[in-house]
Amino acid sequence: MIVVGLTGGIGSGKSSVAQLLARRGAVIIDADAIVHELQRPGAPLLDELAARFGEEIITADGALDRAKLAALVFDDAAAVEDLNRIVHPAVRREIAARVAARADSDDVVVLDIPLIRERGAYDMAALVVVDAPVDVAVERVVASRAMTEGQVRARIATQLAREERLRLADRVIDNSGDRATLERQVDDVWAWMHTLPPMSD
Repeated sequence: MIVVGLTGGIGSGKSSVAQLLARRGAVIIDADAIVHELQRPGAPLLDELAARFGEEIITADGALDRAKLAALVFDDAAAVEDLNRIVHPAVRREIAARVAARADSDDVVVLDIPLIRERGAYDMAALVVVDAPVDVAVERVVASRAMTEGQVRARIATQLAREERLRLADRVIDNSGDRATLERQVDDVWAWMHTLPPMSD
């Protein structure tokens, strides 16, 4: 089993790259999807979040009110730190369990993690960064989500700087061009992934 990290800022097209890799045979472990699973109604993580941020973040049907939680932590560094302290360890444990379940396979496992900040957070052979210029990323997000340009730029400002992500990368996929160019790069990276060392026991 070969484990590779995949990251990129908002609007970079990381999800599109993950989908293209999945079509080529990669096993995608999606951190965002895991977060949603861990925060489903009745999940223990919701109790921890409510204890820290208040019962008002839980809707009448027991679901997490993500917009309300986001509003509470926005522009509050201490609240963001507390949120990360509650959520991130649980996500890492679930990712580790899913990787371990593939340990005896020949799979290429791609950890789709949007906010990775250091290489040592996960045991992986390499890190691929999907990159796009900030103006391109902003334009994409404004066109595809209910967010204004100001909101998108504010979100970008809270993420790891583009230069830092690129510094962490073993390979960069430049997603500033057309779909055909992206497909060619994904083909190249997919072939390269097979040359990486497998995870050791």
